[in-house]
Amino acid sequence: MLLTCQQDLDEALERLLMQDRRLLAVRKVASSPIALRKREQGLKGLIAIVLAQQVSVASARAIAARFYEAFPACKAQDLVESEDEGLRALSLSRPKVRTVKALAKAVLDGFDFNALATMPVDEAHEQLCALHGVGPWTAQIYLLFCLGHGDVFPAGDLALQIAVGKALGLDEKPDAVFVAELAKAHWAPERSAAAHLFWAYYHAIKSGRDGVV
Repeated sequence: MLLTCQQDLDEALERLLMQDRRLLAVRKVASSPIALRKREQGLKGLIAIVLAQQVSVASARAIAARFYEAFPACKAQDLVESEDEGLRALSLSRPKVRTVKALAKAVLDGFDFNALATMPVDEAHEQLCALHGVGPWTAQIYLLFCLGHGDVFPAGDLALQIAVGKALGLDEKPDAVFVAELAKAHWAPERSAAAHLFWAYYHAIKSGRDGVV
């Protein structure tokens, strides 16, 4: 199932709460409404996720604004031909410069973003992770936000780990393996709705509110 509009997410959240009644307490704490998070598909969307890796939300937005001012169309040829130092001047780290140029070259070499939308989620994830600089978190965020897959939970996401640990009353932040297994066991096939819910919960508890399932 795909989450293509807000109604899709709202209905998925209802099914999730019926499936795991413990999450009703999480829903009460989370901000309302829980908005569907969508991003552009293709090279531009994937690069936006890469730019957000390992930086704060504010920094990611600032870097993305500078990057897309310089490359508004995000054309692969322009990126491949760009000077490394020109990209560095936009606040991209050297690894991100290499990743951006590698992704652009992959497109020129025939990587088909459109085909990802028609693949099973596991196959699409594998294809994305085969690209330079794209790990599981980046691939899962692309599948979730850009393609709208309905059963994806980016267990490596720090905010989700903190939110899950806090909601379950754990003494320590759980790791990605624990969170992935938990999501698969309790929230499939509505893991994307669960991710949206826990992100909303995370933002709520960061604002001083709390809750335990």
